[in-house]
Amino acid sequence: MSTFSIFLVLITIVCFLLIVVIMVQNPKGGGLSSTISGTQMLGGVQKTTDFLDKSTWTLATILIALILLSSLSFTGSLSDTDSKIIDKSEVPATGTPAAPAQQTPAPATPAAK
Repeated sequence: MSTFSIFLVLITIVCFLLIVVIMVQNPKGGGLSSTISGTQMLGGVQKTTDFLDKSTWTLATILIALILLSSLSFTGSLSDTDSKIIDKSEVPATGTPAAPAQQTPAPATPAAK
């Protein structure tokens, strides 16, 4: 397994965790903190919000770091070097571009009566 593949798996795991943490939060201040009625669970409502906020920023930072490190480890061996648009066999062998064909208009013939 290449280094790039390992980074790809780690990025996928971090993205999944980040989605879960973001979905637990509620933009209006509810979310997980509103479902916890007692202050004994997870240290209270304020601590839950702080934990979710810190975990979001931590996972986002880890994700950015993994993406940057994976770009450094990418060797390009998975990419195709040949172009799919330009066929190499159509290139002229002489090295000079072919001159465009001159089109002359057909002479106008009078209509037969």
